[in-house]
Amino acid sequence: MLPQEIIRKKRDGKSLSQEEIAEFVAGLTSGAVSEGQVAALAMAIFFNGMSRDEAVSLTLAMRDSGEVLDWTDLPGPVTDKHSTGGVGDNVSLMLAPIVASCGAYVPMISGRGLGHTGGTLDKMDSIPGYMSQPPNKLFRQTVMEAGCAIIGQTADLAPADKRFYAIRDVTATVESVPLITASILSKKLAAGLQSLVLDVKVGSGAFMQRARDANALATSLVEVANGAGLKTTALITNMNEPLASAAGNAVEVANAVDFLTGRRRDPRLLTITIALATEMLISAGIASTNQQAMRLARDALESGSAAESFARMVSLLGGPADFMEKMHKHLPTAPVQRAVKAAQSGFVREISTREIGIAVVDLGGGRTRPQDSVDHAVGLTELLQVGTEVQNGDALAIIHARSEDDFERAAANVRAAYTIGEPRPAPAKSVQRRISVRY
Repeated sequence: MLPQEIIRKKRDGKSLSQEEIAEFVAGLTSGAVSEGQVAALAMAIFFNGMSRDEAVSLTLAMRDSGEVLDWTDLPGPVTDKHSTGGVGDNVSLMLAPIVASCGAYVPMISGRGLGHTGGTLDKMDSIPGYMSQPPNKLFRQTVMEAGCAIIGQTADLAPADKRFYAIRDVTATVESVPLITASILSKKLAAGLQSLVLDVKVGSGAFMQRARDANALATSLVEVANGAGLKTTALITNMNEPLASAAGNAVEVANAVDFLTGRRRDPRLLTITIALATEMLISAGIASTNQQAMRLARDALESGSAAESFARMVSLLGGPADFMEKMHKHLPTAPVQRAVKAAQSGFVREISTREIGIAVVDLGGGRTRPQDSVDHAVGLTELLQVGTEVQNGDALAIIHARSEDDFERAAANVRAAYTIGEPRPAPAKSVQRRISVRY
């Protein structure tokens, strides 16, 4: 069928067949379908949606547009986690080695930051020598020996998604739930996983700021993933404040190392990391109950085995062998490090988390276009959490900046992001909802 006829059918609100979707994706991959035609179909889907069967067909077609990894030679289950993105969300850096230490294998293919949210790959790139785009042989060796590897998407995995996303990004069709679903899951299915756990963020620092939108996305992801044969559950987690007390790249890596070694564990970050580890261990078949899975995850942290897995992964992928012991020697640092102070007393009642993320981007720690470079040294640390009591002049955060001018701009952003007043707000639930399907 001609591409324009497939577009016409979806434009008119009709369902596309599996064959029509596969044919269009094949043309998308080969270049036989023009950018204008891809944009037209994306807009038709944006307005008319897709059924679950259509979304499954689109996901599978994009998965099959490139290489699909095979991990059948591994002696244990293969699992992963995907987050929809937030501020101070360095969970992957602790979660992958925790789960790996419990007997699963985690080939974690991650992305770079765009907009106000940070990217896991940008954080890992702040470690000198670390190869975030390793040859396939080294990737497999690292997963086998360390139990986990955090790397970036290769050109061979779901290439149709790469082209589709680039066109959606410039045609105001990114927010379509079925297209987001197919984009995320096609890459995860191409990674050869046996199970997946999704962390869908909701709140002022998330792409989905309303609970109903986050619920719709999480439900779509879980239903389509299971429909495509990938055992998947989702947690909806609170992003109404930064997750870690750090936001940036090197500063979030340092926070993760402190977490793994036990020097410091931010309470909300610990809650969500253990909750996701619990889901992953149950989905992978390592544990049969929540209580058993939580105990395994906490033991991996307290025994130091998770920290050892992370250190092995970093070393195998080219990073320093003594990174865990001497991270401050290896991580880049910003020349200006100074506190931004509260202008009044009271309690932290609210944080505009998106503004915290924008402050990091404005410092140079993020990107607004995919081709932008990132300054790994800059960011924010010691971010106060909602509910903290502060006095006039207390530090809201420590800004790590390249210059005095950068510091002043970031300080203004941080002050504007924090609402201080009375009374102390009630604590919010970190994990708001679990979504699954019956098998």
